[in-house]
Amino acid sequence: MAPPKKDTEALTVRLPREIIAQIDDVRRLEDDIPTRPEMIRRILQDWLENKGKSEI
Repeated sequence: MAPPKKDTEALTVRLPREIIAQIDDVRRLEDDIPTRPEMIRRILQDWLENKGKSEI
């Protein structure tokens, strides 16, 4: 899946290898096996929606 094209901005984040490994594990559970950036977007979106902070 390609990254969103509209109204976006690049963001660089350094993460501990343990968290990257956990993200990779979760990615493999998805039917489409998203890229790391896409999985991080999904995780963030899910967190925001569950906290009632976003309706993107």
